[in-house]
Amino acid sequence: MSPLGKSGFLVNMKEKERYQIVLNRFEVEMPSPQTELHYANPYQLLVAVILSAQCTDKRVNIITPPLFAAFPTPADLAAATPEQVFELIKSCSYPNNKTKSLIGMAKRLVDEYDGNVPDDIDSLLTIPGVGRKTANVILSVIYNKPTMAVDTHVFRVAERIGLTTRSRTPRATEEKLTDNIPADQIPRAHHWLILHGRYVCKARKPMCGECFLADVCRYREKEIAQEARIEAKIKADALRHGVKTSDK
Repeated sequence: MSPLGKSGFLVNMKEKERYQIVLNRFEVEMPSPQTELHYANPYQLLVAVILSAQCTDKRVNIITPPLFAAFPTPADLAAATPEQVFELIKSCSYPNNKTKSLIGMAKRLVDEYDGNVPDDIDSLLTIPGVGRKTANVILSVIYNKPTMAVDTHVFRVAERIGLTTRSRTPRATEEKLTDNIPADQIPRAHHWLILHGRYVCKARKPMCGECFLADVCRYREKEIAQEARIEAKIKADALRHGVKTSDK
């Protein structure tokens, strides 16, 4: 293992070692991570994931019970009018577009897949409202396949921790993560990164003091180094002006 530096961080860490440490700690801290979307079958999860685009899981979980009660199967949703669906999902973001996507999705499932949600990415990507991220969620959560759905949390957390370096696109992050995470861990790793980003490694105010990855996190290491530079500058300026400073 890499040695500890003066600040308590593991230094000179190789990429493989970083991945191993991070994954091992997630296994201990979150052995059985789950999606926070509520669903009872593949159709319901697909509906929920489509609704979750730029909308919180909490809001989606409020919307879906009456929606599923009204349209319990893809056939029921395929036969719905836009007005009926809109009325039930209007509190989510972009309800007009999502109404079209949900009805189009249901019709596609009924017409092409006998009402079933397909288990391969090429078929999933032909369904209205389904992009690569949504397809990967379905493949990972429902079919336990080694696919990595990259949302804003996954993209941010992977870069901060140091699992990716200057990744520019979700697809690049997806490929980097799936190349370096063992296939059997990828479905869990998807949830680990999302949940860590949602509750600990937050976008505006990451909770580094409560993070079990702080000593191996590239973001935290840079943050402490920056704090040390600022403190040193303050002391240097004070000395030039003959002001004493107290060392902590």
